[in-house]
Amino acid sequence: MAQSTDRMSLQMVSTVSNSSLIQPGFSLLNFDGHVFFFGQKGWPKRSCPTGVFLLDIKQNELKMKPVFFSKDSCYLPPLRYPALCMLRSDARADEYQYIIHGGKTPNNDLSDKIYFISLVSKTSKKMTFQCIEKDLGGDVPEARYGHTINIVHSRGKSMSVLFGGRSYTPLAQRTTETWNSVVDCLPSVFLIDFEFGCCTSYMLPELQDGLSFHVSIAKDDTIYILGGHSLQNNTRPPSLYKLKVDLPLGSPAVTCTILPGGISVSSAIVTQISDTEFVLVGGYLSDNQKRLACNTIVLEDNKIEIVESVGPEWTPDIKHCRMWFGCDMGKGSVLLGIPGANKQIIPDANYFYILRCKGAEEDKEEELITQTCSQTSSEDPGDSTPFEDSEEFCFSAEANSFDADDADTYNEDDEEDESETGYWITCCASCNIDINTWVPFYSTELNKPAMILCSSGAGHWVHAQCMDLSETVLLRLSEANVKYFCNKHIDLNKGLQTPQKVVCLKKPPMKPLRKKKTMKLSTSAKKSFLRRLFE
Repeated sequence: MAQSTDRMSLQMVSTVSNSSLIQPGFSLLNFDGHVFFFGQKGWPKRSCPTGVFLLDIKQNELKMKPVFFSKDSCYLPPLRYPALCMLRSDARADEYQYIIHGGKTPNNDLSDKIYFISLVSKTSKKMTFQCIEKDLGGDVPEARYGHTINIVHSRGKSMSVLFGGRSYTPLAQRTTETWNSVVDCLPSVFLIDFEFGCCTSYMLPELQDGLSFHVSIAKDDTIYILGGHSLQNNTRPPSLYKLKVDLPLGSPAVTCTILPGGISVSSAIVTQISDTEFVLVGGYLSDNQKRLACNTIVLEDNKIEIVESVGPEWTPDIKHCRMWFGCDMGKGSVLLGIPGANKQIIPDANYFYILRCKGAEEDKEEELITQTCSQTSSEDPGDSTPFEDSEEFCFSAEANSFDADDADTYNEDDEEDESETGYWITCCASCNIDINTWVPFYSTELNKPAMILCSSGAGHWVHAQCMDLSETVLLRLSEANVKYFCNKHIDLNKGLQTPQKVVCLKKPPMKPLRKKKTMKLSTSAKKSFLRRLFE
């Protein structure tokens, strides 16, 4: 495999406001040379009720400013790990909008809705968007996350292609222990016609296993699917598929070809540097091993070529951290984030870098704020999802609220001492909380699993999720001053409890029976009575 000699540079960026909202699974939207952040963790607060922010990067400082939606817009919840791509009326049109499908809500519910979002007005102080929910019929894709969506153009027509992802186990197959378990979606290819609002699914023999957090790049009528993670087999196969979509006057035709030269990687990021060249960075080789190598992907003459690239000089922090995340910023730039220490002097608990995949001179000629989403290319629609939730790290940082009176500003001192509680312990025999696979289960969780103290003996901490506590019960226990006993010690505690004293009911005293009054007879009267009795 040949090696590209394109230079890459890495520059650290300091965050000024609301950096704690930038969590793994976010997306970036590019409108008129401005980048917008979407997909915060947690429900929006009053400082930005829309949950969409303008990312303002000046002099290596990152600021986030809230945006607005028009009155005729539908509600757009903050979705993490959605499928997202740019939609143009044709391949060379200047006007465009974004399609957002699926993803996770802050309550860990999965969405099956499709939204269209576009910029309707822009001033120096106010950006206004319009969001419309699209109804579909036919073979509608189920709710999912970690999938991809692309736009193909064929014979003057355009359609959307959706593939991959994960979903919750079907209701009929769920048990108490596996209620929140996820599985690979079937390897169906969905062809979506937004003009008529209909979907058609295709099962192709070349696609045998479900994939999620893969890379997909579209050019004209062809989509290339690279890498991904198979949850069923827990593998990252070095697969490379070529999907070709033909849109004649009649029924569409979808074909798949297996190509050699794939890469074993999941959760990688793709950024476009020219009409035919893309750069692939980041991702994972395994659950605990990052992929520091970079590749250049060239699409020419209806074929794909993947070559190794000379990567940047990664900092020691990036090399030694277990997890990282990021998104495409457009024009060959990528925003990368790594978690910082839980207790550190500086207020930010996460560090951000900008990776520039072009030469330094080219970077100077281009404004950095001209960006695109990490899941789509700026010219030909192509996308890759952010890092998967099995590799997600939920970090915390000090968030300076837009509203000075906002009482929800994060304070690091409010956090408990992790050395005392040990959030990543094995709390019980059935404990399945792992730092590598954990995702928030309760809406109150941020970067650590919720824990509760069992009062048995000297006391020990257990995970609320492992104890099957509902969020309502957990909140009630945290607010009330009562003792809690885990599932292991609840029966023992009941046996040791002193039986409650039985309170005897006081019976009202019975009224004494009244003595019957008797008549006293004289001796002569008695004799007269006996005489008449025996006569």
